[in-house]
Amino acid sequence: MYKSYEPTWNSLRTHMTPTWFQEAKFGIYTHWGVYSVPARGPNGTWYPYNMYREGTPQYEYHVKTFGPPSEFGYKDFIPMFTGEKFDPDEWAELFKQAGAQFAGPVAEHHDGFVMWDTQYSDWNAAKMGPKRDVVGALEKSIRAQGLRFMVALHHAENWWFFPHWIEEYDTADPRYSGLYGELHNQDWAKHKPAAAHRDEEWRLQDKPSQKFLEAWLGKIREVIDNYRPDLIWYDFGLRFVQEQYKKEAIVYYYNKEQEWNKEVVVTYKWHDLAPGSAVIDLELGRFGELTYHDWITDTSVDDQGAWSYVQEAGFKSVSALVHNLVDNVSKNGYLLLNVGPKADGTIPEPAKACLRGMGQWLELNGEAIYGTTAWMTYGE
Repeated sequence: MYKSYEPTWNSLRTHMTPTWFQEAKFGIYTHWGVYSVPARGPNGTWYPYNMYREGTPQYEYHVKTFGPPSEFGYKDFIPMFTGEKFDPDEWAELFKQAGAQFAGPVAEHHDGFVMWDTQYSDWNAAKMGPKRDVVGALEKSIRAQGLRFMVALHHAENWWFFPHWIEEYDTADPRYSGLYGELHNQDWAKHKPAAAHRDEEWRLQDKPSQKFLEAWLGKIREVIDNYRPDLIWYDFGLRFVQEQYKKEAIVYYYNKEQEWNKEVVVTYKWHDLAPGSAVIDLELGRFGELTYHDWITDTSVDDQGAWSYVQEAGFKSVSALVHNLVDNVSKNGYLLLNVGPKADGTIPEPAKACLRGMGQWLELNGEAIYGTTAWMTYGE
């Protein structure tokens, strides 16, 4: 039933979108990490990037609230990330109530703090902060609700995320390279590229080392082997990874179908993978017309693209979220909806209301969503 794949794009393009995914339509994931402590936007998950960049709102907030980053670095938030009220069963039950058919966490974001018990870094949630294998706990609870389990891996961007060239910051200290990434481009100390030139930073910085890429791939294989996810979502940053490493990551996962006797799916952003080798994701967007290929939107319950919990963020209406789902499904797409829990592990009440509202609508109208096929003309 399941075929073998080779680490070539021509081979990987023959992988078919799983039937379970085509029928599921709707999933939920979470952005929960050290960045949930400062809880400051507009994009909370980029706080660790912007807190080191003078002139950004998050830098100004950091200096005012915690002190200059030369005295209080991102690592210093970790003891404050305790997750004392984290209840994976409660999260999973809520996702089930929302009508999601698959769910899971961001397993590692750009910040380098790993949310599972990994052999590749001591900077992980099992050893620091909550001192729990968050990915493992959610995997058990989500599957117990009868849902498929997914993980999001955003760690390719870690190479470019922190300024290693600003000597007074802890990001340039080799003692913390396990979190901030392998030191490189330290000769930039004189000109300190500004936040406004982020794209220029990416273009001019050294390419990832073999050591970094091996660890990047090793973490992926570790997650695959330990938690057997049904879906892996790769955020941007994948485009910077060498082609062979990307192919090795995908083929390792696809070939697990034979061993596990189940279908799996990969989603990706932009042009990071070869067309047809996985399902493309349009973050905060969607196609304007019916397509003849599968695609997915990932968006968030918050109304400003905060992703993680941000104190000042508002929330979308249930009707807006339902419209997003219905519009996607009518055009041969799917929806992955994000929620950002607080640092203590609780999901904000307005976010819960959004999810429960989705569930109430799907309880009445689910037969028009689950297991459906797009009609010839969308919007009818």
